[in-house]
Amino acid sequence: MIGHLAYAAGSPCPTFVLDAARLPRDDDALFAHLTEARRYLVSAGGAHVLKIALVEPSAHPMFDLDYRFVQALPGAPDRFDLRGSCGHSILSAVVAAARSGMLPRLVPGARIRVQVLNNGDSVVCEVDRVERDGAAFTVTFVQSAPVPFGELLPAGAPRTPLVAGADRTEVSLVASANAYAFVDARELGVPDQAALFGAGGELLGRLEALREAAADRLGWPRDGAFPKIAAVLPAEGGGIAARAVTVPGWHPSIALTGVVCLGTAVRIPGTVPWRIARENGADTGLLEIATTGGRTAVTAVTTAPGPAGAADGEGALLWATVARKSVTFQGSFVLTPLSHLQFEEVAQCLALSGAA
Repeated sequence: MIGHLAYAAGSPCPTFVLDAARLPRDDDALFAHLTEARRYLVSAGGAHVLKIALVEPSAHPMFDLDYRFVQALPGAPDRFDLRGSCGHSILSAVVAAARSGMLPRLVPGARIRVQVLNNGDSVVCEVDRVERDGAAFTVTFVQSAPVPFGELLPAGAPRTPLVAGADRTEVSLVASANAYAFVDARELGVPDQAALFGAGGELLGRLEALREAAADRLGWPRDGAFPKIAAVLPAEGGGIAARAVTVPGWHPSIALTGVVCLGTAVRIPGTVPWRIARENGADTGLLEIATTGGRTAVTAVTTAPGPAGAADGEGALLWATVARKSVTFQGSFVLTPLSHLQFEEVAQCLALSGAA
């Protein structure tokens, strides 16, 4: 089997892309194959590659590509979480699929329609620019029908109290593209953007504990990757500043799905991001998000919400769009059987990914 590596700017690691049609459909057999593939990657210096995309041409007439995301978990090569998705990984998979011949050659203006099998999302990847080693996209998460705000709140309310050690605070659990817990960083003693971006292991540990409490609240495994968590507060110069946690540690920016989820949360009355956006005059139109990796922006389009302070189902999400997302293709290699040349090829790809 041939594996591909592609890196989406802002992601914590490259994505390892595989042809789903050449893998077992049964999860147990699939995980056995993925475990061997991860062992191979680790032996070649790729322990940091924790995102796996399984793709194949879609049989559905509305889509070009079927995509399944596998989050590899640290600690052992046989630990995986299929509960969520990854926007950066989707874009990496599109570039790899086009390079392998699974999709037509990418050209500016082309639209690749991706069906996310993990959660049913529909994602349109519009090609803005094509370069020798990659491409740039505008990405839209499209709803097949308006999704009422109430259906985007897995805990049933805009804010949910959580207890984790000495921290007793409210978070907003929002599920759009991925499930996230958003917490006001000021409630954890972080006063401003500079302090948030400069925070180290102490804040990281507190956020991870709150994430585990959020998983308990949703009935999900504590040791999985979902829900994600991000601390937010008003950004300098407008918009929202966000510091997100990924597997395993601080995210270098924020996940593409996190951008979509935060943009959606800002439109849902009563949520933590909604309150912060209103403080900073960022409650309408394009939302600018400041991260440690730079600024990004999202537009979430919704129907009219209900009365202020209440997510009563009158408002609904239509779509959310993120622009200026770039991907670099880093190479392909044969996984088995292992030869000295093949091992050198994957090591070279991984060396490139480690420098990205």
